[in-house]
Amino acid sequence: MEIWDIYDKNRNLTGRTMERGSDFAEGDFHLIVHVCIFNSKNELLIQQRQTWKEEWPNMWAITVSGSAQAGESSIEAAERETLEEIGYKIDLSKERPFFTIYSDHGFHDYYIIEREIDIKDLSLQNEEVQAVKWASKDEVLRLLQEGKFLKYWFIEPLFDIRKHRGPYRR
Repeated sequence: MEIWDIYDKNRNLTGRTMERGSDFAEGDFHLIVHVCIFNSKNELLIQQRQTWKEEWPNMWAITVSGSAQAGESSIEAAERETLEEIGYKIDLSKERPFFTIYSDHGFHDYYIIEREIDIKDLSLQNEEVQAVKWASKDEVLRLLQEGKFLKYWFIEPLFDIRKHRGPYRR
């Protein structure tokens, strides 16, 4: 059973929690983290979700995603999810979210980092992940076109802006 902290619309903790799967009350939000790991070749480490997952079975997605548990900061949740899902211990203590997207009931923090990882050394969480691979922008866009990659509206610019902070010029 996962317990999530509840935030208000301004991302302040309310002091209340909820159980995963419960209905959100009006004005309640929770924290979701996403980690996008690139290598020096501008390839994104992507994961394929398990066939039995309720949401998006067999779909390819960015490296790691998951909800923060009660008491966790964004960084702590991102580090935990990365270790749980792909078996990679990551230190994000010098990082901050590259961007945040707001959804109906969530704050989605996206970390974009560069690491050289040998995928043979990863230990995939069987309950969540069936495969991982490094993918170029063209391959990710092809998977998206084929309906095999989750529809992130920002996936194409992600490859272009990942090394930029602040205003971006092409």
